[in-house]
This record gives sequence, structure tokens and C-alpha cells, in this order.
Amino acid sequence: MEIKTFSALAEPNRLNIVQLLQGGPLTVGEIADRLQLRQPQASKHLRVLLEAGLVEVEAVANRRNYRLRPEPFHELDEWLDDYRRMWEERLDQLDLYLQKLKSQEKKSDG
Repeated sequence: MEIKTFSALAEPNRLNIVQLLQGGPLTVGEIADRLQLRQPQASKHLRVLLEAGLVEVEAVANRRNYRLRPEPFHELDEWLDDYRRMWEERLDQLDLYLQKLKSQEKKSDG
């Protein structure tokens, strides 16, 4: 997992742009309008996302449509998978421990 992915997503406006683009491609103007940003601000954030490899741009006539690239998000999901497994194991252990305590409590009450 590349640090530039986290750096790009750490900024709230860029994260909001990524969330918007989950619905499909948008132009800079559409992104700026929906996030209530000025177009230069939206362009700056899109450039960072583009340099991080999170988005791609397609020129259609005089419009530039930005869309998410799936590959970096698959990599992020794979990276997070190790942490998911670790927490699932820990929570399973906690569940077993709590069941054991509950069982002991019932034995001492009965």
C-alpha cells in the first residue's frame, strides 16, 4: 500500500470527491458545485488524486470527466484485510471469554 494513497485521502475535500465519484464520472464543474468549492480548488484536489493514481481523466469534447480507478481501492482493501482478520480473531476470543464468564456466573448462582 502506497503512502501517497493515504496522503491523498487524508484531506476531507479529496475524500468527499472520492465519495462523489463512487456514483460515476463527473466533471470538475459538477464536483465543485456539489461540494460548494471554487473550480480552481476542485481542480487542485483532483490533480492530487490523479497524481496518487486514485482517479483517471477522460477528455470528451471540451469536458474532462474524472472517474475512480478501481485498482488502488482493491489494494487498499487487501491491505485492510489483514487488520480485519486480526480484529475478528480478537473479537471472537473476547466473545468466548464472555461466554465463559457468563457460564461460570450461572453455575455460581445455581
